[in-house]
Amino acid sequence: MFDTRMLVVILLIALVVFGTKRLRTIGTDLGAAVKGFKQAMNDGEHEEEAKQLKQDKDADFDTAAKREADAKTPPKTNA
Repeated sequence: MFDTRMLVVILLIALVVFGTKRLRTIGTDLGAAVKGFKQAMNDGEHEEEAKQLKQDKDADFDTAAKREADAKTPPKTNA
């Protein structure tokens, strides 16, 4: 779809319109935005994993506590 010629022409037009200093700041800002987005995505995944581990740990604790409570109570009789 895009040739290298077309890409070079687009870059030259952008250079003429914005200038080198402005293009550098645009590139820096765009890079920082992408880096921030990736970091936010990774943080979200880590929070989700931590939440899942906590839920699993709570479920294991509840199951163990129920088993322990069942073991301590004597069985019911129909007397």
